Amino acid sequence: MKSLTESLPHTGEGIVIDIGTGDGRFVSAAAKENPNKFFIGVDANVKALEKPSIRATRKPTKGGLPNAMFVQAAVEDLPIEFDGIADEIHIHFPWGSLLRAAAGGDAELLSSLRRIAGDGCLLEIIIGMDPDRDRAELERLEVPVLTPVIIHTFVVPKYLAAGFELLEARQLRREEWAAIRTTWAQKLRFGSGRTVHYLLFRADAQD
Repeated sequence: MKSLTESLPHTGEGIVIDIGTGDGRFVSAAAKENPNKFFIGVDANVKALEKPSIRATRKPTKGGLPNAMFVQAAVEDLPIEFDGIADEIHIHFPWGSLLRAAAGGDAELLSSLRRIAGDGCLLEIIIGMDPDRDRAELERLEVPVLTPVIIHTFVVPKYLAAGFELLEARQLRREEWAAIRTTWAQKLRFGSGRTVHYLLFRADAQD
C-alpha cells in the first residue's frame, strides 16, 4: 500500500479537499466528472469512509476513481502532507463540532484550513439551518441561528483575520442547494424552513 505522500499527486494539478466528507458522495461524484482534478475526502469517522474508499481503489473499469482518496483525520489535526496543497477546500452542510467551528469561525479550524490552502485556494462553506427542527442541537452546540448580520459582523471577520478574502456571501435558493451532490443535501431538501448560507473565500498570498 502506498504511503499518503506517495498517493498524493504533484501540486498544480488541481487538488480539492472535502472536509467532513461523510460517505464521500460529493468526492466520488466530482472525481468522476472532473478527471483532471484530484479529490481528497476527509472525515474523523473512519467507519463512514470504508465504503467510498474501497470503491475508489477498484479498477477504473469497475468504477474505481484513480483521482480520489479518503483520509481519516480530525480537521484540527490534518496530515502535514496536506500543507499548502489545496486549490479548493469544501465544507458542505457541517454538523456537530464541525458546524460549531465553521459557523463560529473557530481559530483552530481556520488555522488548519489556512495551513493546507495554497495561495489563491478557494474555500467554499455551505451551512444549512432550520431554527425549529435544529433548535435542540444548535443550543447544545451553542451555535446561533445565522443571519446576514451575524455572518458579516461576527463570522466573516474571523475568516479575514485568518488569511481568507471574502468573495461571496449569500443565501442559496432551494433549487441550488438541493442539487448539491451530498447525501445531506438530498436528505434536507424536503424541509420547508431551512435556510442555507453560502460563503466563498479565497486564501490570501503568504509572504
